[in-house]
Amino acid sequence: MSTSEQTRTIAIVGRPNVGKSALFNRIVGRRISIVHEQEGVTRDRVVCETDWNDEQFELIDTGGLGSIDSRMTADILVNRTNEQVEVAITDAAAIIFVTDITAGLLPMDEEVARLLHRADRPVFIAANKADNAGRDEDTADFESLGFPVFPVSALHNRGVGPLMEAILPELPEGENRTERNPLRVAVVGRPNSGKSSYINRLLKGDRVIVSAIPGTTRDSIEIPFTIGSGPQARHYQLIDTAGVNRRNRRSGAIEHYSNMRAEESIDNADIVVLLMDASEGPKLQDKKLAAKIMEAKKGCILMVNKWDLTEETEVTQTKYEPALRKEMPFLDFAPLIFTSAESGYNVKRSIDIIDYVASQVETKMTTGLLNRVIQDAMVKTPPPVVKGRPLKVYYATQSGTKPIFIKLFVNNTLRATPTYKRYLIKQLRKAFGLEGAPVELKLVPRPRPDLEEKLRKAK
Repeated sequence: MSTSEQTRTIAIVGRPNVGKSALFNRIVGRRISIVHEQEGVTRDRVVCETDWNDEQFELIDTGGLGSIDSRMTADILVNRTNEQVEVAITDAAAIIFVTDITAGLLPMDEEVARLLHRADRPVFIAANKADNAGRDEDTADFESLGFPVFPVSALHNRGVGPLMEAILPELPEGENRTERNPLRVAVVGRPNSGKSSYINRLLKGDRVIVSAIPGTTRDSIEIPFTIGSGPQARHYQLIDTAGVNRRNRRSGAIEHYSNMRAEESIDNADIVVLLMDASEGPKLQDKKLAAKIMEAKKGCILMVNKWDLTEETEVTQTKYEPALRKEMPFLDFAPLIFTSAESGYNVKRSIDIIDYVASQVETKMTTGLLNRVIQDAMVKTPPPVVKGRPLKVYYATQSGTKPIFIKLFVNNTLRATPTYKRYLIKQLRKAFGLEGAPVELKLVPRPRPDLEEKLRKAK
């Protein structure tokens, strides 16, 4: 696939402990904590929308090479390395190949370089850990790999500018999809949870009427919102919805239509922010909204607002999050952020997370890697025996995004229990991330002969 067909995506690859993630965070300009704060999350890549000198692009940090050790055979080493490069170059227009200047050129670096030469992408070597000018001469070791070399120090922010100045011209112009189709973000929640205050803080102006009286916003209000300038500016359509009340016999026509419009806003959104009051915790209506978001198959972010009200209490985020996750286990895949519209705490960061989830709901998986993840998951935990026979998955393919839609061609659809389907989705999340993104599995009975041939080639 030629570079012209690629999106504005830069992928970071390299062996373990060379500083890939440090360079990723340095380019992004912040620590992507929604990925790293969660213990036990193993994944093959981290994806983030970011910019450099007003140039907008997507950055991918690949992982997983750390599982390779000296006991593995050469074939396994090559296969594992190839999988990671495959993930990196699927959508990449350019690749940053990170090495460790203090360790010098190692056989693993040469193996990655051989694979990248076959990738037909512009590749730039970031010789990392060049913490001072005296290290720069050591880049000569890596010139034999056949790519331009740049001494950098992710830790000390040294040399990253020249590296990015060389890479950015290699990215395609691309179309700013958000200009014609702004990212539609619906902010939903119970009355007086702080939805309008959050949007006003985000917009730095009183674009929406704010009041302490529950139910001030009677209709869904759409507000254009732009970050950045020029052709790479990001365009949003923020939707401030009416607070959703519990319906009962005393509910009037206004409450009825407010609830209906809020539900329509969820249906029409790309990403939904479920905003809750920190001082009250999740209520029944919050859970019903969460169920509606899942039913609509929308990208989701959990936001706990009014966190400033907990400052004088013993409540901490590390205590609050497990309790919230326990109350809403069906949204365990959704990122959680604590904010305060009153003080501005984490409001700016919430846009980063919205962008992050927006990229996750459009994740595209290569067919070969998707099948390997599914087959590895089934070897790790075999499916249960149903009516004397277990489930067999012959072939897997992704057929859509928003939601992530996966077709599994199987021997018998009735042998896939709901529990096992949830297990497979969990394994897909471990491999590909997919934070905040809904994932749907559709089982199709028995593959066609041509699919069996595709499976054979994919292996």
